[in-house]
Amino acid sequence: MAARIIFHLDMNSFYASVEQSHNPSLKGKPIAVAGNVKERRGIIVTSSYEARAKGIYTTMNVGEAKRKCPELLLLPPDFPKYRAASAAIFSILRSYTDLVEPVSIDEGYLDVTERSKSQHPLQLAEEIQERILHELDLPCSIGIAPNKFLAKTASNMKKPLGITILRIRELPELLWPQEVVTMHGVGEKTAKKLNGLQIFTIGDLAQADERLLIRNLGKNGARLIKRANGIDLRPVDPNAIFDTKSVGNSTTLPRDETEYYILKETFEKLSRSVAERLKVKYLAGTTVTIQIRNFDWQNASRSKTLRNAVSQADEIFEIAWKLFTENWDETPVRLIGITVSNVVDQSELTQQLSLFNFEQHIKDEPILELVDNIEKKFGKGAIKRGVRVKSRSYASKTSFSKDFLEDHTN
Repeated sequence: MAARIIFHLDMNSFYASVEQSHNPSLKGKPIAVAGNVKERRGIIVTSSYEARAKGIYTTMNVGEAKRKCPELLLLPPDFPKYRAASAAIFSILRSYTDLVEPVSIDEGYLDVTERSKSQHPLQLAEEIQERILHELDLPCSIGIAPNKFLAKTASNMKKPLGITILRIRELPELLWPQEVVTMHGVGEKTAKKLNGLQIFTIGDLAQADERLLIRNLGKNGARLIKRANGIDLRPVDPNAIFDTKSVGNSTTLPRDETEYYILKETFEKLSRSVAERLKVKYLAGTTVTIQIRNFDWQNASRSKTLRNAVSQADEIFEIAWKLFTENWDETPVRLIGITVSNVVDQSELTQQLSLFNFEQHIKDEPILELVDNIEKKFGKGAIKRGVRVKSRSYASKTSFSKDFLEDHTN
């Protein structure tokens, strides 16, 4: 493959920066955006660099954050405001190339290979960074590399307002000495497995036996070895992010909970939220997964894969609640999450009839008979199925939702 020049742009402390941009009196002060600023369930979503300097970090609960930094200014999230800022950022990026791939509301990749033939990549990155800062009053960091993995790695090296070039020949010096858990794409669980295989640094991973990793980590093992060696052939695909694979929601409880009825109500509420998001996106999925985090911050998940896809709140709740009650040992629960995955567009569903669902299909028979009679009288095609339009919604309440992608469809 011919050499490519890829940028990874990552906004710095995005939500907090947007708030400071809208209200300049907040600049230079420790601020944080939190899910619920009045309850312990409030979790820090992001914080300004001034707050980070005082020990505030993402996922810290509000109570702990205020104890650590009494002068911390807490703000509720304003997602319409953040989405508007995100749309403006990506509009600037698309003025340089059509090959822009949004990854989340505040980061994305650009393939600037063609543009770099007439403008030096470093100069181009500086121009983009300056425009976003000047026009939107928002700071960002940019990684420059021959592929997406290295560009993502590079953008994390200098924050805020950093620009970093990372070349493959520099990996032994800059990347390989680092602990394997610091590598993009390696979580704590994977790092523990790698440590168990005597792989402690990214350099160890780069030189590991591929067969050993495939036996222990499956296909991901081979992929990680390639990434550690700076190999990543993924193209920058402007349409890739629209391929939704799952829809979910989670909540942190106000206290470590053991009350049966409160847990049940929480599952019902989350099921309704997930169903609403599926409805907005006109999706249904065949796998329901629950995530539970206990009082000791230990995570566990259970899932069930079904023959027929589900999208209704009562269906999701029934499966999720059963998964929970069959596996809960009455340990206090801190966080609950529900996800529906293996999703497909509902218009593509072909549901298998069974003794349990044939009745709902038979209800359609009178309608089908009416349509048949009308077409006999007025001709084939006299009645057509209505065109379904996906609705725009702000149902999402978390920074991790991809609902903002509706803003990229115009």
